[in-house]
Amino acid sequence: MLSDHFQNGVETAKLMWSRIPATEEEEVGEVGPSRKGNGSTVESLDYEVVENFAYREEQAKRGKLYMGYVVLVKWFLALLIGIGTGLAAVFINLSVENFAGWKFSLTFQIIQKSYFAGFLVYILINLVLVLSSVYIITCFAPAASGSGIPEIKGYLNGIDTHGILLFRTLIGKIFGSIGSVGGGLALGKEGPLVHIGACIASLLGQGGSTKYHLRSRWLQVFSSERDRRDLVTCGCAAGVAAAFRAPVGGVLFALEEVTSWWRSQLMWRVFFTSAIVAVVVRTAMGWCKDGNCGHFGAGGFIIWDISGGQEDYSFEELLPMAFIGVIGGLLGALFNQLTLYMTHWRRNYLHKKGIRVKIIEACLISVITSAISFGLPLFRRCTPCPEAEANSGIECPQAPGMFGNYVNFYCQNNKEYNDLATIFFNTQDDAIRNLFSAKTAHEFSAQGLLTFLVMFYTLAVVTFGTAVPAGQFVPGIMIGSTYGRLVGMFVVSFYKKLNIEEGTYALLGAASFLGGSMRMTVSLCVIMVEITNNLKLLPLIMLVLLISKAVGDAFNEGLYEEQARLRAIPLLESRPKYQMRYMTAKEACGSQNVVYFPRVVKVSDIVSILRSNDHNGFPVVDHSRSGETLVIGLILRSHLLVLLQSKVDFQHSPLPCDSRGDLLPIRHNLSEFVKPVSSKGISLRDIHFTPDDLEMYIDLAPFLNPSPYVVPEDMSLTKVYNLFRQLGLRHLLVVPRPARVIGMITRKDLILEDNDDPTAVELQSTSVRGTQSNHRVIKRKGDAQQPLLDGLL
Repeated sequence: MLSDHFQNGVETAKLMWSRIPATEEEEVGEVGPSRKGNGSTVESLDYEVVENFAYREEQAKRGKLYMGYVVLVKWFLALLIGIGTGLAAVFINLSVENFAGWKFSLTFQIIQKSYFAGFLVYILINLVLVLSSVYIITCFAPAASGSGIPEIKGYLNGIDTHGILLFRTLIGKIFGSIGSVGGGLALGKEGPLVHIGACIASLLGQGGSTKYHLRSRWLQVFSSERDRRDLVTCGCAAGVAAAFRAPVGGVLFALEEVTSWWRSQLMWRVFFTSAIVAVVVRTAMGWCKDGNCGHFGAGGFIIWDISGGQEDYSFEELLPMAFIGVIGGLLGALFNQLTLYMTHWRRNYLHKKGIRVKIIEACLISVITSAISFGLPLFRRCTPCPEAEANSGIECPQAPGMFGNYVNFYCQNNKEYNDLATIFFNTQDDAIRNLFSAKTAHEFSAQGLLTFLVMFYTLAVVTFGTAVPAGQFVPGIMIGSTYGRLVGMFVVSFYKKLNIEEGTYALLGAASFLGGSMRMTVSLCVIMVEITNNLKLLPLIMLVLLISKAVGDAFNEGLYEEQARLRAIPLLESRPKYQMRYMTAKEACGSQNVVYFPRVVKVSDIVSILRSNDHNGFPVVDHSRSGETLVIGLILRSHLLVLLQSKVDFQHSPLPCDSRGDLLPIRHNLSEFVKPVSSKGISLRDIHFTPDDLEMYIDLAPFLNPSPYVVPEDMSLTKVYNLFRQLGLRHLLVVPRPARVIGMITRKDLILEDNDDPTAVELQSTSVRGTQSNHRVIKRKGDAQQPLLDGLL
């Protein structure tokens, strides 16, 4: 009977393995708009407002009541993002802690009889968890692989990587993180939580998922990519707040690390979202204190309270603390370079061999990690327990997996503990808590810490880049706290002062490695203070962060910037390159031929041009009465596809129709031109044309953007770069220098004055024809008084 069950299981496993595509070409997936050489699919986002006639008509219908409703929905969505991200974090933490608790409890029960049997069970449990994670990622949600922070940073910079914000990506990220972290791999769940928050925000911003029939009409308010970008920013902050229980750190992380544009209105909503996350997490922890969460205990949500640690520090301690900053910068830069090499090798060689290779690789790393974490403590000699101090709250020894210091593992005496098992044979959160702990001097030996540092550093480098959700916050803290505690041991033995705590140096080491690898300063400083609950160490954390970042910057860029470049995500950094100041806009354009449309264009010509290139924007020109060719606007590819699909704007005459908004019939609403987030959108291959359709004409004037941004050909590329990035443009037209000036805008012209008539505002404009200022009254329709553009690339 047992053999029959075993045989059936083997046959089922063979069947599942045969259904996995052997090569990337066999993989069934969605095809994005443009594919780079390395296989990643990216596309620029349209953050510029297209002020065509459909937009103006839509704005004319919107009054103050509707605008108030939009503001209310934004705040309500911020509330939902906070609740959703908080609940996702609670679910992930509860699942990981329970899996880890069951794993350690079962293993500990088995090793009482046989260490070899316990070793096999420990490896098998981790292997099953990691296998489930890599199977979900490779076969269900490929975009959920990795941390997701480089892709989200690219999205907020103006680059959309296909599939990163889909519903399937959200599900794959949640369950994949549970498997990879619960399986004991050298990675964390904090980076994936940032991606999870962004996915929740994006799905709420578009009203749900169309593919899975999870839609809500009253949430489908935002038709602008800028509004979705703001919601994704709230989601990123919520992810960090949920991961570290650091709401202020989450706000600063979104400001410093991922966003390219910021404003005060967004700050309030991001702060509100992070506060909601903190409330949700605190409520969940209070509920779990009553024993309702299984094995979930003090190790769940990250907070390593060291408020009872070192109270003060002396001047002579600053030198070893600065040395920790230097070590963090060097090891962080080395980590970035090694992971860059490993990821490049995987993407270009290993992972091109197919999905099965990705699964085998992750499983092999899982077996190696489990063998090291279980096997290395077996070779360590146990240490006698120290004398228990009064009111210390620390017991010696502890059983493996019981969330405490002084773990008894493979020891002959019941009053002994294994220092390597205290770190290795534990969850990462509890291992860090042990390294940060105060009043545990001489708990770890220098040999044990050095062994753990070398092995875990190597495992973190090798594991990063596998086809599982992977964060680097907690592994970075593990690495940094290990060498920080090593330095603290030498400081204690050298200065021989009773008030020096090794755990304080472990905290500084963790901050230094994260600063040397991720190159964050302000947000990381606040996060470290929030998760340790010790404000007295703030000056020291600032010191090591500044030193480690300066040392790391001397060698390479930050981890996320390096990974974004490897994934072919063209980020626009805050500063242009130095050589751009010697180049002009015309030189940047090169000798490329601009593809443009006349105002009235034949349908067959549109189809031919769209098939011949992949451009997403086309200038539209018209001839003046004097015969001069003028640029009258910019038409987007997606808008042309909408017109071709509907066919309601086709006309027989090649002459333009009346372009005045009050007489021109508008047959489209603004929502038809909105780019879908969770689908491929309209494709030219899906549109069928009859021979009569191809002979028709379209007047593009009602649908183009009549006011695209234009720069003269001799403008320096530095100014062009700043304009492009700060306004969040996708297209920027380069034209010959204009011959005449009709006016000049100064600061006072951009300040709208109050007027008794609520439907009109007065704008002072300086004319070049005289010294007196003219007054123009601009009729404001609905939401015509928009804030200055703060879009992306």
